[in-house]
Amino acid sequence: MIGTGVFTSLGFQAAVIDSAFALLMLWLVGGAIAFCGALAYGELGAALPRSGGEYHLLGQIYHPAIGFLAGWVSATVGFAAPTALAAVALAKYTTAVFPQLPTNHLAASVVLAFALIHAHSVRVGSYFQNFFTALKLLVVLFFIAAVAFVEHPVPLRLLPTPSDWADLVSAPFAVSLVYVSYAYTGWNAAIYIAGELQQPQRNLPIALFGSTLLVTLLYTAVNFVFLYTVPTSDLAGKIEVAFLTGTRIFGSAIGNVLSLLVALLLLSTVSAMVFVGPRILKVMGEDYPFLSILAKVSGRQTPVYAIAFQTVVTLSFIYTASFEQAMMYTGFVLMLLTSLTVAGVYVLRRRYPLKVLPYRMWGYPITPAIFLLANLWILGFVAYEKPMESLVSLLIVAAGLLIYKIGLKQTSA
Repeated sequence: MIGTGVFTSLGFQAAVIDSAFALLMLWLVGGAIAFCGALAYGELGAALPRSGGEYHLLGQIYHPAIGFLAGWVSATVGFAAPTALAAVALAKYTTAVFPQLPTNHLAASVVLAFALIHAHSVRVGSYFQNFFTALKLLVVLFFIAAVAFVEHPVPLRLLPTPSDWADLVSAPFAVSLVYVSYAYTGWNAAIYIAGELQQPQRNLPIALFGSTLLVTLLYTAVNFVFLYTVPTSDLAGKIEVAFLTGTRIFGSAIGNVLSLLVALLLLSTVSAMVFVGPRILKVMGEDYPFLSILAKVSGRQTPVYAIAFQTVVTLSFIYTASFEQAMMYTGFVLMLLTSLTVAGVYVLRRRYPLKVLPYRMWGYPITPAIFLLANLWILGFVAYEKPMESLVSLLIVAAGLLIYKIGLKQTSA
């Protein structure tokens, strides 16, 4: 979960919201929404434990066409776009220190390198992923602890005023929650490899809930440090917020080191997306003959063709979309997808009222309703405030349905 969003999205939020209270509430509200979603995913994943994420769940709960659509979204926007965002963020942090480097080419080189690593060996990729994830947590904790060394803090008003409360129901707050939801992307990642987990009925809910609660606390704390050290006017519109904070606390030399360290840590985010995303394509290839090439694996059991496909889509995002646009496409489509999945809890219980579920979510039916209502509220404001990005997102979804129909006709013929 911890990756691109927490190190990049505060600048976009600060550009439209000036209240420190509202900016911190974004991260608490986003965490609460993600936790409600994790509760629902825990029940669905325990009841239907197979790798493939929403592709598998929606296909089982609703219809194979809906499942295919989820897989298409995951393959294009769900994983390729976040991979591109993480790679571009990594390049931005690097070029803050070495401005002569070409941002897009550097980002593309990182994606290609990890595609080769994960196509070569599952074990090597796994060791790399675990090491950098642990290091990333240490760096986030370092930033939180660094608040003790701030000599000239930014005066923050954390007690809400009437205008602060008004910010919480405003259009900028709702649109900013898309960036926050993107930062929390990954709260449902364990569902994509459910079929490879030991005792998924027990371990899947634990992984989902524990990670979401922990990351909510870390995100809120580290964004407090960013706001405490750098004025919102300086943060507005900037991607490399951790670089600005590191420079403000420790000076330019240490700030440069921290910027490169964050870039190094974003390697694990790119790695995670390159590793997990193709597994969905592989499952789709197993289920649909017209996509069977994506199910082929190498002698080391890596889905090489699926990795190659996702890599091509990722490179197209790097070279054709702006950072903010790619983040909005991702957030909007993933909200649609996760909302449909969480609603599946109601469908599953209604369709199989006597089914013995390995895990039943806490707070049903209220907690899934909170998730769905919050997402509908956000999506409504985004469609109004960002109509072009919303339209492109819906066109991506429509393209998936078209491919599904064409593929079925070719198979039947």
